[in-house]
Amino acid sequence: MKFEEIYKIYWSKVFRICMGYVNDHDWAKDIAQETFITVWQQLPKFRHESAIGTWIFRIASNHCLRQIERSNRMPKTEFPEQIEEIIPHDTEPAVKFLYKCIAELPEIDRLIISLELEDLKQAEIAKIVGLSETNTRVKIYRIKERLAKKFENYE
Repeated sequence: MKFEEIYKIYWSKVFRICMGYVNDHDWAKDIAQETFITVWQQLPKFRHESAIGTWIFRIASNHCLRQIERSNRMPKTEFPEQIEEIIPHDTEPAVKFLYKCIAELPEIDRLIISLELEDLKQAEIAKIVGLSETNTRVKIYRIKERLAKKFENYE
Protein backbone atom coordinates (compact mmCIF):
# COMPACT_ATOMS: atom_id res chain seq x y z
CA MET A 1 0.00 0.00 0.00
CA LYS A 2 1.33 3.44 -0.92
CA PHE A 3 1.85 6.13 1.69
CA GLU A 4 -0.69 8.41 -0.02
CA GLU A 5 -3.40 5.74 0.31
CA ILE A 6 -2.51 5.11 3.95
CA TYR A 7 -2.66 8.83 4.65
CA LYS A 8 -6.11 9.19 3.04
CA ILE A 9 -7.50 6.19 4.92
CA TYR A 10 -6.03 6.88 8.37
CA TRP A 11 -5.55 10.66 8.74
CA SER A 12 -8.95 11.45 10.27
CA LYS A 13 -8.86 8.37 12.52
CA VAL A 14 -5.40 9.23 13.84
CA PHE A 15 -6.46 12.84 14.36
CA ARG A 16 -9.52 11.78 16.39
CA ILE A 17 -7.37 9.46 18.51
CA CYS A 18 -5.01 12.34 19.20
CA MET A 19 -7.99 14.60 20.04
CA GLY A 20 -9.15 11.99 22.53
CA TYR A 21 -5.77 12.19 24.20
CA VAL A 22 -5.08 15.90 24.31
CA ASN A 23 -8.47 17.58 23.69
CA ASP A 24 -6.74 20.42 21.81
CA HIS A 25 -7.35 20.77 18.06
CA ASP A 26 -3.96 22.26 17.12
CA TRP A 27 -1.96 19.98 19.39
CA ALA A 28 -3.83 16.91 18.10
CA LYS A 29 -3.14 18.01 14.51
CA ASP A 30 0.59 18.40 15.31
CA ILE A 31 0.77 14.95 16.89
CA ALA A 32 -1.12 13.39 13.96
CA GLN A 33 1.37 15.02 11.56
CA GLU A 34 4.28 13.66 13.61
CA THR A 35 2.65 10.24 13.47
CA PHE A 36 2.49 10.31 9.67
CA ILE A 37 6.08 11.51 9.41
CA THR A 38 7.06 8.43 11.41
CA VAL A 39 4.80 6.21 9.29
CA TRP A 40 6.38 7.59 6.11
CA GLN A 41 9.91 7.06 7.48
CA GLN A 42 9.22 3.57 8.86
CA LEU A 43 6.90 2.21 6.15
CA PRO A 44 9.72 0.35 4.32
CA LYS A 45 10.51 -1.42 7.62
CA PHE A 46 6.88 -2.43 8.31
CA ARG A 47 6.93 -6.23 8.69
CA HIS A 48 3.19 -6.97 8.30
CA GLU A 49 3.14 -8.79 11.66
CA SER A 50 -0.06 -6.90 12.44
CA ALA A 51 -2.61 -4.95 10.44
CA ILE A 52 -1.25 -1.66 9.13
CA GLY A 53 -3.94 0.21 11.08
CA THR A 54 -2.85 -1.44 14.31
CA TRP A 55 0.73 -0.40 13.60
CA ILE A 56 -0.27 3.20 12.79
CA PHE A 57 -2.49 3.52 15.88
CA ARG A 58 0.36 2.22 18.03
CA ILE A 59 2.67 4.89 16.59
CA ALA A 60 0.00 7.55 17.21
CA SER A 61 -0.57 6.45 20.80
CA ASN A 62 3.18 6.46 21.48
CA HIS A 63 3.46 9.99 20.07
CA CYS A 64 0.51 11.13 22.20
CA LEU A 65 1.97 9.63 25.37
CA ARG A 66 5.39 11.21 24.69
CA GLN A 67 3.84 14.62 24.02
CA ILE A 68 1.76 14.48 27.21
CA GLU A 69 4.83 13.40 29.18
CA ARG A 70 6.86 16.30 27.72
CA SER A 71 4.12 18.82 28.45
CA ASN A 72 3.90 17.61 32.05
CA ARG A 73 7.64 18.23 32.47
CA MET A 74 7.51 21.71 30.94
CA PRO A 75 6.45 24.62 33.14
CA LYS A 76 3.06 25.89 32.10
CA THR A 77 2.50 29.58 31.48
CA GLU A 78 -0.77 31.42 31.18
CA PHE A 79 -2.16 32.08 27.74
CA PRO A 80 -1.82 35.81 26.94
CA GLU A 81 -5.06 37.65 27.67
CA GLN A 82 -5.02 39.74 24.50
CA ILE A 83 -5.19 36.65 22.27
CA GLU A 84 -8.63 35.20 21.78
CA GLU A 85 -8.87 31.44 21.45
CA ILE A 86 -10.51 30.37 18.20
CA ILE A 87 -12.66 27.26 18.54
CA PRO A 88 -13.68 25.50 15.33
CA HIS A 89 -17.39 25.99 14.69
CA ASP A 90 -17.80 22.66 12.96
CA THR A 91 -17.81 20.68 16.20
CA GLU A 92 -21.16 20.01 17.85
CA PRO A 93 -21.48 20.81 21.58
CA ALA A 94 -22.11 17.13 22.42
CA VAL A 95 -18.92 16.10 20.58
CA LYS A 96 -16.94 18.82 22.39
CA PHE A 97 -18.36 17.55 25.68
CA LEU A 98 -17.39 13.98 24.76
CA TYR A 99 -13.79 15.04 24.03
CA LYS A 100 -13.73 16.94 27.33
CA CYS A 101 -14.92 13.83 29.19
CA ILE A 102 -12.43 11.59 27.38
CA ALA A 103 -9.60 14.02 28.20
CA GLU A 104 -10.42 13.61 31.91
CA LEU A 105 -9.86 9.83 31.75
CA PRO A 106 -6.55 8.19 32.68
CA GLU A 107 -4.14 7.90 29.71
CA ILE A 108 -4.68 4.19 28.99
CA ASP A 109 -8.46 4.63 29.14
CA ARG A 110 -8.26 7.61 26.73
CA LEU A 111 -6.35 5.46 24.26
CA ILE A 112 -8.71 2.50 24.60
CA ILE A 113 -11.90 4.52 24.14
CA SER A 114 -10.39 6.54 21.27
CA LEU A 115 -9.55 3.32 19.45
CA GLU A 116 -13.00 1.91 20.25
CA LEU A 117 -14.61 5.03 18.76
CA GLU A 118 -12.63 4.34 15.57
CA ASP A 119 -14.39 0.96 15.35
CA LEU A 120 -11.24 -1.06 15.84
CA LYS A 121 -11.78 -4.67 16.81
CA GLN A 122 -11.18 -5.29 20.48
CA ALA A 123 -8.45 -7.79 19.62
CA GLU A 124 -6.57 -5.04 17.76
CA ILE A 125 -7.07 -2.60 20.65
CA ALA A 126 -5.67 -5.24 23.02
CA LYS A 127 -2.55 -5.58 20.84
CA ILE A 128 -2.06 -1.83 20.64
CA VAL A 129 -2.36 -1.23 24.39
CA GLY A 130 -0.67 -4.47 25.45
CA LEU A 131 -3.57 -5.94 27.44
CA SER A 132 -5.48 -9.20 27.13
CA GLU A 133 -8.67 -9.16 25.05
CA THR A 134 -10.72 -9.93 28.16
CA ASN A 135 -9.17 -7.08 30.13
CA THR A 136 -9.65 -4.74 27.18
CA ARG A 137 -13.32 -5.74 26.85
CA VAL A 138 -13.91 -5.08 30.58
CA LYS A 139 -12.12 -1.72 30.40
CA ILE A 140 -14.19 -0.64 27.38
CA TYR A 141 -17.40 -1.54 29.21
CA ARG A 142 -16.35 0.41 32.34
CA ILE A 143 -15.17 3.42 30.36
CA LYS A 144 -18.48 3.55 28.47
CA GLU A 145 -20.35 3.34 31.78
CA ARG A 146 -18.35 6.29 33.17
CA LEU A 147 -18.93 8.36 30.04
CA ALA A 148 -22.64 7.51 30.02
CA LYS A 149 -22.95 8.75 33.62
CA LYS A 150 -21.31 12.05 32.65
CA PHE A 151 -23.73 12.39 29.73
CA GLU A 152 -26.72 11.85 32.06
CA ASN A 153 -25.95 15.28 33.52
CA TYR A 154 -25.33 16.83 30.09
CA GLU A 155 -28.26 18.85 28.81
